[in-house]
Amino acid sequence: MIRLNNDTPSDVLQDVKEGDMVTDTFSKTGLVESIEITDDGLYRVYTFHLVTGRSIVIRK
Repeated sequence: MIRLNNDTPSDVLQDVKEGDMVTDTFSKTGLVESIEITDDGLYRVYTFHLVTGRSIVIRK
């Protein structure tokens, strides 16, 4: 299981793929259904959509 939070290194965030089991250490745990990576000019935003319908958003 991969723990995703703001302390997670960028190379680990890049290596997460669909089907991986992830958690945000609080209440969101599940398999990754899809991944969106966007750049808002200030941060790179990683959005991991889980099969449970929840999303984990990390800004680096």
